[in-house]
Amino acid sequence: VTATDADEGQNGHVKYWFKKITEQASHIFQVDADRGVITVLRSLDFEEGDSYVLEVQAHDGGGLSDSTNVV
Repeated sequence: VTATDADEGQNGHVKYWFKKITEQASHIFQVDADRGVITVLRSLDFEEGDSYVLEVQAHDGGGLSDSTNVV
């Protein structure tokens, strides 16, 4: 996930986290707070679920935020 901010310095630094995630998905996925890279922590079991919706929020140093769904 990538977000950009035209501000300079700390106000332009974007952090990422899961805004909404099920407990099950939290054991499977993690998001790098600085880079927005989503990592799969273990093998996916399609008997547990054939898809996941992860709501990722980007937040800048100036207090602005936005979110998107990753499927």
